[in-house]
Amino acid sequence: MADHVCPVWVGYLLASPLRKLFDNPRKRLSPYISRGMTVIDVGCAMGFFSLPMAEMVGPDGRVICIDLQEKMVQKLYRKAKKKNLLNSIEARVCRHDSLNVDDLDNAADFVLAAAVVHEVQDAASFLAELYGVIKDGGKLLVVEPGGHVSEKDFRATVNTAVKCGFTLLDSSGTRRRRKALFQKIPEK
Repeated sequence: MADHVCPVWVGYLLASPLRKLFDNPRKRLSPYISRGMTVIDVGCAMGFFSLPMAEMVGPDGRVICIDLQEKMVQKLYRKAKKKNLLNSIEARVCRHDSLNVDDLDNAADFVLAAAVVHEVQDAASFLAELYGVIKDGGKLLVVEPGGHVSEKDFRATVNTAVKCGFTLLDSSGTRRRRKALFQKIPEK
């Protein structure tokens, strides 16, 4: 799915405990995730968000972690095992042209796509796949790094998500980070 793939060595930097000092996953995601939910982390890398998500959904919830690189997924599984979170985590390797989610129609309460949309070849297909996996009323949070994604390009992503059927609830940003929250509103 990617024009540019984040090298595995960068995954180690992204998973650094120091990152939590300025980018706390629990704080960022707690408004959207609660116990028992099914959530998806697209572009999960080594689990910076996935592992806290698994703690948040608890033993009755499920976190589906998706990444293009097998090495990232393997490292995520090792970390999940150390934290005793394997029962809540399912990791999948996607393909360049598909997220590998054909079996997840209307399955997710929440989807996180952090620093990933700018890496895909076809944002419309990517966002349409995400629309298909989200339950009616479910939410999608798209977060992109401001250093890689211009305001204009981020607006294009937001517009593409709306064209795919999502309703924009909130969009904000800084030089460092741009984010948009969407919801799948049931059709009447």
